[in-house]
Amino acid sequence: MKRVIPLREVEAFDLETDVLIAGFGGAGACAALEARAAGAEVMVLERGSEGGGSTRMSACEMYLGGHGGTALQRDLGFEDSTQNFFNYLMEAFGPHADEERVRVFVEGAAEHFDWMEGQGVPYKRGFFAGRDVVALTGDSLQYTGNERTLPFMRVSSPVPRGHLPADSGHKGGEKMMGILLARAAEEGAVIHCDARALALVQDERGAVHGMLARVDDRDQLIRARRGVILATGGFIMNEVMTKRHLPELERVCTRHGNPYDLGDGILMGVAAGANAIHMSEAFISIAHYPPESLSFGIFVNDRGQRFVNEDSYLARIGHFAAQQPSEQIYMFIDDAHFARPRYVLNTKVVAVGETVAEVEAEAGLPTGSLRSTVELYNAYAERGEDPLFEKAPEYLAPLTKPPFALVSYKLSDIRPAVFTLGGLEVKPSGEVLTVDGEVIPGLYAAGRTVAGIPRTSKGYASGMSVADVTYFGRLAGRAAAAKL
Repeated sequence: MKRVIPLREVEAFDLETDVLIAGFGGAGACAALEARAAGAEVMVLERGSEGGGSTRMSACEMYLGGHGGTALQRDLGFEDSTQNFFNYLMEAFGPHADEERVRVFVEGAAEHFDWMEGQGVPYKRGFFAGRDVVALTGDSLQYTGNERTLPFMRVSSPVPRGHLPADSGHKGGEKMMGILLARAAEEGAVIHCDARALALVQDERGAVHGMLARVDDRDQLIRARRGVILATGGFIMNEVMTKRHLPELERVCTRHGNPYDLGDGILMGVAAGANAIHMSEAFISIAHYPPESLSFGIFVNDRGQRFVNEDSYLARIGHFAAQQPSEQIYMFIDDAHFARPRYVLNTKVVAVGETVAEVEAEAGLPTGSLRSTVELYNAYAERGEDPLFEKAPEYLAPLTKPPFALVSYKLSDIRPAVFTLGGLEVKPSGEVLTVDGEVIPGLYAAGRTVAGIPRTSKGYASGMSVADVTYFGRLAGRAAAAKL
């Protein structure tokens, strides 16, 4: 497919607007609202029959803090300085982090919460203190990452940062996106659904002037006087791209996204000279909790060795599980803490015994491997310590009550949910960059089409994507509207 059309080949445009947005999910809707607020004409192209994108499919926590805390955090008695928030995010993504992007985000995150409430998204002043993937109590604030684990607590004081729409549980995306989509229409954005972006229109100097799109069942050339914003999502549903960039995960994963996460925006951007980065990085979910008691168990690989602190967030567990020599992962646990995970399906009890040696032998693990791991773990857990992986003392207890069980979390059996984190390299403003770091005039991007703040599963926390795509969607909308 031809993804760039030279401007010199365009005899006339069929439609015209100031800001043209491809994609009407969280990033596209927020970009449309900000561009309209700046006085720009806005046209949105949505490939689906309605907007919402992958944001609509999520629980829609937003990972926010800084400036002493958001209004929700402060109302519930939590303080979160901008530096504290910055330190956490930089620790989470380390060498992958875009420091400038992180700094811009933490400076604006508290205001972003105010903006969302101003749009009409409801938040309940309630705090859920438990360990769950999503608060099912109706409360709007919870811990959603590794805030209470090491090494993060060495650089950042623990603060709950997951902001969930009130009384929504896993349906927060429907609530938030229903409001944002309606607001964009109310503010005068022209919205075309069942419309597919096909190619960018670019001049000989590299500037983007518009797009070829399938609108109203015919190909139409659309001029964008101020800029084009690519917000078409990631590429988890594009098998060609996942086999190229995520070959190991592609084989065992459950693709998590909307049907149109096909990488269209990334491919158009690259064709126009953009730089695509972190394309081999993805979110990987192994939600072994709740119930909370499973955090007392220990994960081991096929050599009987631990590889992670089990009180970690589900994506960090997934990251380290995917790094093991084989896809075979186990949880060893005793009768005092045994339970079935609520969210991970297809786990299998592969061995049971009155002693660790019996479990080891029945599972076919190397002789002495599991026994030595459990003996070392128990000896330190008795003292409330975990020198190897630093699990929090509240989840440390010797695993001594028989019968013991070894539960398989084999990746090809549980098929963890995966979505992509790589995409176009952009400035915080959304301006798309070339391999040489030059701005492509007239071209902007936001959402999972770009490599945003969350760039590895290792440091991911629930709400980072929604916060990233909505906040930087706003910045892209402002920047495109300001271009004259």
